[in-house]
Amino acid sequence: MEKVVPKSLIFPFVLVTALFALWGFANDITNPMVAAFKNILLITNFESSLVQFAFYGGYCLMAIPAAIFIKNFSYKKGILVGLGLYSAGCFLFIPAGNAMAFWAFLMAYFVMTCGLAFLETTSNPYILSMGAEETATRRLNLAQAFNPIGSLTGMLVAKELILSRLNRATEAERIALQNTNSEALAAIQQSDLNIVSGPYLMLGMVVLAVFILFAVSRLPQAAAQHTRQSSTRAVARRLFANKLYIRSVAAQAFYVGVQIMVWTFIIQYAEKELDMSKATAQGYNMVAMGIFVSSRFICTFLLKYFRPSALLMWLAVGGALFTTGAILLHGMVGLYCLVAISACMSLMFPTIYGIALKGLGDDAKLASAGLILAIGGGCLMPPLQGLLIDKAVWFGDALSSVRVSFALPLLCFIVIAMFGKWVKARE
Repeated sequence: MEKVVPKSLIFPFVLVTALFALWGFANDITNPMVAAFKNILLITNFESSLVQFAFYGGYCLMAIPAAIFIKNFSYKKGILVGLGLYSAGCFLFIPAGNAMAFWAFLMAYFVMTCGLAFLETTSNPYILSMGAEETATRRLNLAQAFNPIGSLTGMLVAKELILSRLNRATEAERIALQNTNSEALAAIQQSDLNIVSGPYLMLGMVVLAVFILFAVSRLPQAAAQHTRQSSTRAVARRLFANKLYIRSVAAQAFYVGVQIMVWTFIIQYAEKELDMSKATAQGYNMVAMGIFVSSRFICTFLLKYFRPSALLMWLAVGGALFTTGAILLHGMVGLYCLVAISACMSLMFPTIYGIALKGLGDDAKLASAGLILAIGGGCLMPPLQGLLIDKAVWFGDALSSVRVSFALPLLCFIVIAMFGKWVKARE
């Protein structure tokens, strides 16, 4: 039986796998900032969710250029460019905080995720190439298992170093202060924005240190990089003719959208439905991530016995059922259903990724860009859910707009389940 990671590639595998935790940290220190900016700057749910639009917009813009870059150069150089942009984006939080300008924070997020697009476009196919093709999906699931560890750390930092330290004035109190003492409100806002910026400054320093580590380390060339390379246009034609690949990209867009919506708006759900503080609500988000981490390792083990497409389909069905519970069930039971969704999501990203790139060889470099471009689902869907919440549409007395808004994640799970069923049928 082929080893998941050959002995000779363990060090580069560990080094590249560390990047999965690094971008997981960025993702999940950022999700709670949607609620934080709403309260600090007195903006709507739709406006605050533009944090996610800017964050995931970087993936949309930079995925294709990143793929072309690594196709013409190397995986290592792609990683270095990604780390450089990631670090630069983090450092931009300092002038953004000093300027007290929301657009400047959005720009910082955008630059940061241009770097993350390089890292993900590079690291995922690089991990797939580190061993036999028949173990590629398991290898990527193993590497992706460390992504939620970074995510959980990011959540903890957001809870303890940001949310719990923000001024406790409510939105209503801030609005009143805006009308009576705008200078006092500005001082509170400046203090809060400084608290938000501090952890990003520390993150930028950590990323810069990792940049130096990669710069001085020797990384092997992937086997595919020794083969004759086709033109970008020829590769693109082959990919657009590949029905499995195109459907995988669509499924990935819906998956990323549902992941970001569930983890972003769990805070609003707990606040509106259960009158919890943001810091307390973030604690439930951390529980969800802990479940996600555990489920990732369990699902990686189960892939030894079940086909990836079948496991994907049934987990999507489970996610749809839990989401329905979050919509229809009131109080803590609904919140528990929302937390439980994370157990069903853990397998999805790397499994869809592995299904899409199986057998593509050197074409995987450009193909990976389409799958990273699909992260744009996280760019578009959270603002749509935020808009649903803002509209305050009620369906009778039982369903608030926050609960109704989770119909959008429910739709995403249905699409993913249909994709899993389709792949399973053709295998």
